[in-house]
Amino acid sequence: MKLRLMVKKTEISESHKEESTVSTSVSVTLQPDWSQIFSGEKITVRCEIQGGGDTEWDYEWETTSSIKPSNQNEFRISSASSSHSGNYRCKGRKKNAQYKRTEWSDFIKLTVNNNKPQSVLTVSPSWLSPGASVTLKCEVEHPSAGWRFYWYKTVPKLSDRLYRYELLPGSDSGTEEDSYMVHGQTHTAGYVCRAGRGEPVFYTEHSKPTFVWSGDFPPSASLTVSPDRVQHFTSDSVSLSCEGNSTEWRVRRFPEHSYLSLCSDWGTMTGSTCNISGLNSSAVYWCESGSGQFTNSVNITGHSEFSSLLSCI
Repeated sequence: MKLRLMVKKTEISESHKEESTVSTSVSVTLQPDWSQIFSGEKITVRCEIQGGGDTEWDYEWETTSSIKPSNQNEFRISSASSSHSGNYRCKGRKKNAQYKRTEWSDFIKLTVNNNKPQSVLTVSPSWLSPGASVTLKCEVEHPSAGWRFYWYKTVPKLSDRLYRYELLPGSDSGTEEDSYMVHGQTHTAGYVCRAGRGEPVFYTEHSKPTFVWSGDFPPSASLTVSPDRVQHFTSDSVSLSCEGNSTEWRVRRFPEHSYLSLCSDWGTMTGSTCNISGLNSSAVYWCESGSGQFTNSVNITGHSEFSSLLSCI
């Protein structure tokens, strides 16, 4: 009978043990702490308990994301996705004192953007005085911290409509500055940039090629216009001829407020000559060779004959 009473007392005393909270600060941090996280990036969600070693606590997490962290102090995400987006909070429970725990931390929000960030390149000036310096500036859409910038020159690939990219000097590991100076440029050239951050490096998309134009003739490649006159009319037929140390050529056009295109889109390419039956707008024209060269650039504006006639009255 006594033995039974003793057991009962023990059960009662155990059932009345309650958890007690400890006045210890708890917080959730993101490493790295960037305002924008993109799909594919590496990030760590960490539960930090002030004054407590990582091994002294068991950790509990609450999240609105579809992937719940394990009961560790760190949730390491090797490739972020929208499934990781959500609010996270944590608390700790003392390992050597089973009924002591912290309060819940405040929530921290993690948002993963599924769209790969774009880079936008601008150049200044766009028309070159021979030997002048050119400034390239690279911006990341949805800007946030941590980016390094990579700079490239474009080299024509006649096998398709595109270019291959060659890193500019000093750009192998990226630059902290979002601008890059090209000194002593003399001829037409194209440039591209992109940004990267983290380890392993997560890259943005390459920017669209952006060009610096020069009217100067390179030593081994040139563009000539026929008829060669100051004023052209919209009804004129014009021939653009590429000459130089190459057997393969293509002619590019970049109109105002439009996009880069090839002679085959708006004219007829015969050998190394592009024939145009009409000039619809103001545009810059140049040739690109199979050996990777750019010719001089020419700005041609098609004037309305009616407008020109009125201006003479």
